[in-house]
Amino acid sequence: MIEQPLFIDHYGRTWWLAEGLTIALFAWALGTILAYGPPLWVSVTLIASFVCWVLFVVLSPRHPRAAASSLAACSLSPAAALMAGETSMVVVSVLVLGVYASHPAPRTRTIVMVTLANIAAIAMASVVTDLGIMKALTTTLITVIVLLIGINRRKHQFRARQTELLLEQTRLARSEHARAAALDERTRIAREIHDVLAHSLGALSIQLKVVEAELAAGKDPASALERIQRCSKLASEGLAEARNAVSALRRDVPTLPEAIAELADDHQRDHGATATLRSTGTERPIPSAATVSLLGAVREALTNAARHAPGAPITITIDYTDTAVRVVVRNESTDPRPRDEGTGFGLTGMAERVALAGGSLTAGPDGDGWSVIATMPLQHVDHPAREVAAT
Repeated sequence: MIEQPLFIDHYGRTWWLAEGLTIALFAWALGTILAYGPPLWVSVTLIASFVCWVLFVVLSPRHPRAAASSLAACSLSPAAALMAGETSMVVVSVLVLGVYASHPAPRTRTIVMVTLANIAAIAMASVVTDLGIMKALTTTLITVIVLLIGINRRKHQFRARQTELLLEQTRLARSEHARAAALDERTRIAREIHDVLAHSLGALSIQLKVVEAELAAGKDPASALERIQRCSKLASEGLAEARNAVSALRRDVPTLPEAIAELADDHQRDHGATATLRSTGTERPIPSAATVSLLGAVREALTNAARHAPGAPITITIDYTDTAVRVVVRNESTDPRPRDEGTGFGLTGMAERVALAGGSLTAGPDGDGWSVIATMPLQHVDHPAREVAAT
């Protein structure tokens, strides 16, 4: 239900000045008529009409329904005065009726009933007085025209209020959308930093405890030195991974094919191994968290390939289906056994990372090579497919 708008004549800060002038004009007209000494009941009727107008002005800001009722009485009172031949009061009756018809508080049915009562008073005045049929018809026509103008202004108020509410709802929806996007981004950043640091610092802590235990037991210092070197390597790799994560977070998340193509180019430049990227199916958008998870899996697979199969060609395939996107990283190798050590988070950590985003990751021998397969569900939104290759 649309909230009742403010009366159109009461917008702005100077509405009270205009209403004060109408009260003064009304009082002047009333005084002029009373000076001629009309019958007592006519005088009482006109004074009641004036009081109703003053009540409308006073009550309108805080009590719009009571103010509208005062307007209806203010319109009917001058119409009753027509019975005594005060035809000049028809002007007041019609003008007040126009204001009443434009007021948002009364129902349309009530406005029509008040209008019919005014027309009935005009018809009766044409019978009991010398108003005449033509004057009665003209007055009735003017009354109907004023009624239509008032109703039109009333509808305009409701449309304006509806537009205002829709704009407010749109603003709130955009605000909530921006807030949700910010929360999603904060969650992604927290997960990115956690995945990078938790594994490195956890492994570093375990190695340091082992060194402490060996030194306390008086074991071979060479073994302790080897583990300290391992700790140093873990710290360096963790720091490098943290820097890479922060650098990636500072940029907007690119599309999956573009980001994987960049990883393939970097791998070829750094390790001298051919990396080919292929895309099949219709490319579809996926959430940023899923994109980051898949990129992490591809980055880890390329790192392991460079360590365990240096120089071996690598093929990266992005396969879009109706329900999911699958990324396959395959490398040829004479020793396809996986190793999680020596990296910032390893394939085990990456499987957990992909699972958090709603996907799955598997790795294992594939003929004469090794394949890492990451699968992520996606939404049904079509975009043009494209073939990408990095050589």
